[in-house]
Amino acid sequence: MNIHAIKSIYRFEMARWFRTLAQSVISPVLSTSLYFVVFGSAIGSRMQAIDGVSYAAFIIPGLVMLSLLGESISNASFGIYMPKWAGTIYELLSAPVSWIETVIGYVGAAATKSVCLGLLILATARIFVPYEISHPFWMLGFLVLTAITFSLFGFVIGVWATDFQKLQIVPMLVVTPLTFLGGSFYSISMLPPIWQKITLFNPVVYLVSGFRWSFYGVSDLNPIVSFGATLCFLAACLTAVWWVFKTGYRLKV
Repeated sequence: MNIHAIKSIYRFEMARWFRTLAQSVISPVLSTSLYFVVFGSAIGSRMQAIDGVSYAAFIIPGLVMLSLLGESISNASFGIYMPKWAGTIYELLSAPVSWIETVIGYVGAAATKSVCLGLLILATARIFVPYEISHPFWMLGFLVLTAITFSLFGFVIGVWATDFQKLQIVPMLVVTPLTFLGGSFYSISMLPPIWQKITLFNPVVYLVSGFRWSFYGVSDLNPIVSFGATLCFLAACLTAVWWVFKTGYRLKV
């Protein structure tokens, strides 16, 4: 294992993140704070508790996931797209660095950024809403696992994209709608029976449900099922990344 190569990629990506803190950290935290103000304080005070949890506290896991998924994809996709765009990807491909080391460097940095952002949003939420974490170990586990999974997904998107516009297509038109429809702001038990079944095809439902269980001990789905579904998506993303490097898809052209 080439530790020096991993450190170099990781440090480069983290340095780029620190240079754009206003865009990478401050902006999503402020945006999420607005959700807490509007949905938590203004609307939440007029809504009934869900599964014994106040509405303002109920939406916290969903809002964290909303930011976490978007930032994981964005950080990883932009990180690998820029070397492609600048042409420096060929230097990396010709260096004595395996695809595993490359992925660990890029995805590790993207996941680190996302986890830090998620923890910062949780700290910010404490200002607006009192909440407790029933299973802190599982909360951190779901947080890290989700960040790694969607950073891998973002890495694949960055390889697939041929221009800057395509970097935003999947997050804006696919992931964000799925997150809003994945129980971030409501319990799927509140939906009609037919829509409850349809919602189960949304992978984000399992992420939000498992993450919410780690906070309050209540969830729409069995947390073991949620954890297993996340692992399956992780395996699918790893397979896609392996195939990209094996075939050189949009890397060696």
